[in-house]
Amino acid sequence: MAETVLINTVEPQARPAGLRGIAADWSSDQRAFKNVSWGKAMMWIFLLSDTFIFSCFLLSYMTARMSTTVPWPNPSEVFALTIGDKKIPLILIAIMTFILISSSGTMAMAVNFGYRRDRAKTAALMLATAAFGATFVGMQAFEWTKLIMDGVRPWGNPWGAAQFGSSFFMITGFHGTHVTIGVIFLIAIARKVWRGDFDVERRGFFTSRKGHYEIVEITGLYWHFVDLVWVFIFALFYLW
Repeated sequence: MAETVLINTVEPQARPAGLRGIAADWSSDQRAFKNVSWGKAMMWIFLLSDTFIFSCFLLSYMTARMSTTVPWPNPSEVFALTIGDKKIPLILIAIMTFILISSSGTMAMAVNFGYRRDRAKTAALMLATAAFGATFVGMQAFEWTKLIMDGVRPWGNPWGAAQFGSSFFMITGFHGTHVTIGVIFLIAIARKVWRGDFDVERRGFFTSRKGHYEIVEITGLYWHFVDLVWVFIFALFYLW
Protein backbone atom coordinates (compact mmCIF):
# COMPACT_ATOMS: atom_id res chain seq x y z
CA MET A 1 0.00 0.00 0.00
CA ALA A 2 1.47 3.27 -1.07
CA GLU A 3 1.91 5.93 1.57
CA THR A 4 2.00 9.63 0.92
CA VAL A 5 4.53 11.61 2.90
CA LEU A 6 4.10 15.37 3.08
CA ILE A 7 7.37 17.22 3.51
CA ASN A 8 7.55 20.88 4.41
CA THR A 9 9.98 22.33 1.95
CA VAL A 10 9.82 25.85 3.40
CA GLU A 11 13.07 26.53 5.20
CA PRO A 12 12.99 28.77 8.28
CA GLN A 13 14.48 32.18 7.90
CA ALA A 14 18.05 32.36 9.14
CA ARG A 15 18.51 34.05 12.51
CA PRO A 16 20.80 37.12 12.41
CA ALA A 17 24.10 36.70 14.20
CA GLY A 18 25.36 38.60 17.23
CA LEU A 19 23.48 41.38 19.00
CA ARG A 20 21.08 41.75 16.08
CA GLY A 21 20.02 38.14 16.61
CA ILE A 22 19.33 38.72 20.30
CA ALA A 23 17.30 41.84 19.50
CA ALA A 24 15.36 39.91 16.85
CA ASP A 25 14.52 37.14 19.34
CA TRP A 26 13.19 39.56 21.92
CA SER A 27 11.27 41.74 19.50
CA SER A 28 9.61 38.81 17.74
CA ASP A 29 8.96 36.84 20.98
CA GLN A 30 10.61 33.73 19.51
CA ARG A 31 12.74 32.65 22.45
CA ALA A 32 12.64 35.13 25.31
CA PHE A 33 9.00 34.59 26.35
CA LYS A 34 8.09 31.47 24.40
CA ASN A 35 5.40 29.45 26.22
CA VAL A 36 5.32 32.08 28.99
CA SER A 37 2.27 34.27 29.50
CA TRP A 38 2.62 38.01 29.67
CA GLY A 39 1.31 37.95 33.24
CA LYS A 40 4.20 35.77 34.39
CA ALA A 41 6.74 37.63 32.28
CA MET A 42 5.69 41.01 33.66
CA MET A 43 5.75 39.71 37.24
CA TRP A 44 9.29 38.41 36.74
CA ILE A 45 10.36 41.79 35.33
CA PHE A 46 8.75 43.57 38.28
CA LEU A 47 10.48 41.24 40.76
CA LEU A 48 13.80 41.82 39.01
CA SER A 49 13.41 45.58 39.38
CA ASP A 50 12.38 45.14 43.02
CA THR A 51 15.47 43.02 43.60
CA PHE A 52 17.63 45.97 42.52
CA ILE A 53 15.83 48.26 44.98
CA PHE A 54 16.20 45.91 47.95
CA SER A 55 19.82 45.27 46.97
CA CYS A 56 20.52 49.01 47.01
CA PHE A 57 18.91 49.34 50.45
CA LEU A 58 20.91 46.44 51.91
CA LEU A 59 24.16 47.60 50.32
CA SER A 60 23.59 51.12 51.68
CA TYR A 61 22.96 49.67 55.14
CA MET A 62 26.13 47.56 54.97
CA THR A 63 28.16 50.56 53.79
CA ALA A 64 26.83 52.77 56.59
CA ARG A 65 27.51 50.11 59.20
CA MET A 66 31.06 49.42 58.08
CA SER A 67 31.99 53.09 57.62
CA THR A 68 30.63 54.55 60.86
CA THR A 69 33.11 55.24 63.66
CA VAL A 70 30.40 55.08 66.33
CA PRO A 71 29.65 51.60 67.73
CA TRP A 72 26.71 49.88 66.03
CA PRO A 73 23.91 48.72 68.38
CA ASN A 74 23.93 45.00 69.19
CA PRO A 75 20.79 43.47 67.55
CA SER A 76 20.65 40.72 70.19
CA GLU A 77 20.13 43.38 72.84
CA VAL A 78 18.02 45.84 70.85
CA PHE A 79 15.55 43.21 69.64
CA ALA A 80 15.36 41.21 72.87
CA LEU A 81 12.04 40.64 74.64
CA THR A 82 11.59 40.24 78.39
CA ILE A 83 9.54 37.12 79.10
CA GLY A 84 9.21 35.98 82.70
CA ASP A 85 11.90 38.34 84.01
CA LYS A 86 14.32 36.95 81.45
CA LYS A 87 15.59 38.71 78.33
CA ILE A 88 15.39 36.47 75.25
CA PRO A 89 17.35 37.85 72.26
CA LEU A 90 15.68 37.93 68.84
CA ILE A 91 12.72 35.78 69.97
CA LEU A 92 10.19 38.00 68.20
CA ILE A 93 12.25 38.09 65.00
CA ALA A 94 12.62 34.30 65.06
CA ILE A 95 8.84 33.85 65.35
CA MET A 96 8.25 36.36 62.53
CA THR A 97 10.70 34.47 60.31
CA PHE A 98 9.06 31.14 61.07
CA ILE A 99 5.62 32.57 60.25
CA LEU A 100 6.75 34.03 56.94
CA ILE A 101 8.56 30.85 55.88
CA SER A 102 5.47 28.80 56.80
CA SER A 103 3.39 31.07 54.59
CA SER A 104 5.53 30.04 51.62
CA GLY A 105 4.44 26.45 52.21
CA THR A 106 0.75 27.28 52.25
CA MET A 107 1.18 29.45 49.15
CA ALA A 108 2.92 26.62 47.28
CA MET A 109 0.07 24.25 48.17
CA ALA A 110 -2.47 26.86 47.03
CA VAL A 111 -0.80 27.02 43.61
CA ASN A 112 -0.83 23.22 43.41
CA PHE A 113 -4.56 22.97 44.19
CA GLY A 114 -5.25 25.91 41.89
CA TYR A 115 -3.97 24.02 38.88
CA ARG A 116 -6.08 21.06 40.01
CA ARG A 117 -9.05 23.47 39.99
CA ASP A 118 -9.90 22.65 43.60
CA ARG A 119 -11.54 25.95 44.49
CA ALA A 120 -12.19 25.28 48.17
CA LYS A 121 -8.65 24.21 49.07
CA THR A 122 -7.04 26.88 46.92
CA ALA A 123 -9.07 29.68 48.53
CA ALA A 124 -8.55 28.28 52.04
CA LEU A 125 -4.77 28.02 51.60
CA MET A 126 -4.55 31.51 50.14
CA LEU A 127 -6.49 32.88 53.10
CA ALA A 128 -4.18 30.96 55.44
CA THR A 129 -1.21 32.57 53.67
CA ALA A 130 -2.85 35.98 54.06
CA ALA A 131 -3.40 35.27 57.77
CA PHE A 132 0.29 34.43 58.18
CA GLY A 133 1.20 37.65 56.37
CA ALA A 134 -1.17 39.76 58.48
CA THR A 135 0.29 38.20 61.64
CA PHE A 136 3.78 39.08 60.44
CA VAL A 137 2.77 42.70 59.78
CA GLY A 138 1.11 42.91 63.21
CA MET A 139 4.25 41.64 64.93
CA GLN A 140 6.34 44.09 62.91
CA ALA A 141 4.06 46.92 64.06
CA PHE A 142 4.63 45.77 67.66
CA GLU A 143 8.39 45.78 67.02
CA TRP A 144 8.25 49.31 65.62
CA THR A 145 6.15 50.53 68.54
CA LYS A 146 8.56 49.04 71.09
CA LEU A 147 11.63 50.61 69.46
CA ILE A 148 9.96 54.00 69.06
CA MET A 149 9.04 53.94 72.75
CA ASP A 150 12.68 53.06 73.51
CA GLY A 151 13.77 56.24 71.70
CA VAL A 152 14.72 54.97 68.24
CA ARG A 153 14.23 57.56 65.51
CA PRO A 154 15.37 57.81 61.86
CA TRP A 155 17.96 60.37 62.95
CA GLY A 156 19.25 58.65 66.10
CA ASN A 157 18.91 56.06 68.85
CA PRO A 158 20.07 55.68 72.46
CA TRP A 159 22.43 52.76 71.74
CA GLY A 160 25.03 54.12 69.32
CA ALA A 161 25.28 54.90 65.60
CA ALA A 162 22.57 57.28 64.39
CA GLN A 163 22.30 55.43 61.05
CA PHE A 164 20.76 52.43 62.82
CA GLY A 165 17.31 54.04 63.06
CA SER A 166 17.11 55.19 59.46
CA SER A 167 18.37 51.82 58.15
CA PHE A 168 15.91 49.90 60.31
CA PHE A 169 12.82 51.91 59.41
CA MET A 170 13.71 52.13 55.71
CA ILE A 171 14.43 48.43 55.14
CA THR A 172 11.78 46.85 57.37
CA GLY A 173 9.20 49.47 56.39
CA PHE A 174 9.69 48.87 52.67
CA HIS A 175 9.48 45.12 53.18
CA GLY A 176 6.43 45.43 55.43
CA THR A 177 4.69 47.47 52.74
CA HIS A 178 5.30 44.63 50.29
CA VAL A 179 3.85 42.10 52.73
CA THR A 180 0.78 44.28 53.31
CA ILE A 181 0.16 44.63 49.56
CA GLY A 182 0.58 40.87 49.21
CA VAL A 183 -1.99 40.21 51.95
CA ILE A 184 -4.55 42.45 50.23
CA PHE A 185 -3.88 40.80 46.88
CA LEU A 186 -4.15 37.30 48.40
CA ILE A 187 -7.53 38.06 49.93
CA ALA A 188 -8.83 39.55 46.67
CA ILE A 189 -7.74 36.56 44.57
CA ALA A 190 -8.95 34.04 47.18
CA ARG A 191 -12.38 35.67 47.03
CA LYS A 192 -12.45 35.31 43.25
CA VAL A 193 -11.37 31.67 43.49
CA TRP A 194 -14.01 30.91 46.13
CA ARG A 195 -16.79 32.49 44.06
CA GLY A 196 -15.72 30.53 40.98
CA ASP A 197 -14.89 33.57 38.87
CA PHE A 198 -12.20 31.63 37.02
CA ASP A 199 -14.65 28.86 36.11
CA VAL A 200 -17.51 30.99 34.80
CA GLU A 201 -15.35 33.79 33.34
CA ARG A 202 -17.07 36.44 35.42
CA ARG A 203 -16.10 39.96 34.39
CA GLY A 204 -13.50 41.69 36.50
CA PHE A 205 -9.78 42.05 37.06
CA PHE A 206 -7.64 38.94 36.45
CA THR A 207 -10.58 36.81 35.25
CA SER A 208 -10.33 37.21 31.50
CA ARG A 209 -9.75 33.53 30.67
CA LYS A 210 -12.22 30.83 31.63
CA GLY A 211 -10.88 27.99 33.74
CA HIS A 212 -7.46 29.64 34.05
CA TYR A 213 -5.87 29.79 37.53
CA GLU A 214 -2.52 31.22 36.49
CA ILE A 215 -3.09 34.34 38.59
CA VAL A 216 -2.73 32.14 41.67
CA GLU A 217 0.77 31.16 40.54
CA ILE A 218 1.62 34.79 39.73
CA THR A 219 0.52 35.78 43.23
CA GLY A 220 2.70 32.96 44.54
CA LEU A 221 5.73 34.31 42.69
CA TYR A 222 5.30 37.67 44.42
CA TRP A 223 4.81 36.07 47.82
CA HIS A 224 7.84 33.80 47.56
CA PHE A 225 9.93 36.82 46.55
CA VAL A 226 8.79 38.71 49.66
CA ASP A 227 9.72 35.72 51.81
CA LEU A 228 13.13 35.39 50.17
CA VAL A 229 13.91 39.06 50.72
CA TRP A 230 13.10 38.67 54.41
CA VAL A 231 15.70 35.89 54.69
CA PHE A 232 18.38 38.34 53.51
CA ILE A 233 17.10 41.08 55.84
CA PHE A 234 17.08 38.63 58.75
CA ALA A 235 20.62 37.47 58.02
CA LEU A 236 22.19 40.88 57.32
CA PHE A 237 20.31 43.14 59.73
CA TYR A 238 19.38 40.98 62.71
CA LEU A 239 22.15 38.34 62.81
CA TRP A 240 25.13 40.45 61.72
